[in-house]
Amino acid sequence: MTRSPHSKKEVEDALSYAEKQGWRIDVGGSHVWGKIYCPYNDRECRCGEFCITSVWRTPKNPGNYAHALRRVVDNCTTHRILLLRDSDA
Repeated sequence: MTRSPHSKKEVEDALSYAEKQGWRIDVGGSHVWGKIYCPYNDRECRCGEFCITSVWRTPKNPGNYAHALRRVVDNCTTHRILLLRDSDA
């Protein structure tokens, strides 16, 4: 089943990027558009602090907010460790 797209193009592009990195996106919530979930969700992954990130419906600056979402995806501790391990092999 496909999810509904975010109304802001920049944020939707960041969500597509997160999906390509393996992050799961759940749409819906009382005060948010949805949430993104880290594919690893382990204890070492920044102590679980950033394994779930809320996605706002109407960010004040969609471009900056999209950049922040990409930064959350790119800075996933477990993903970085796996990339380093693969590059050393």
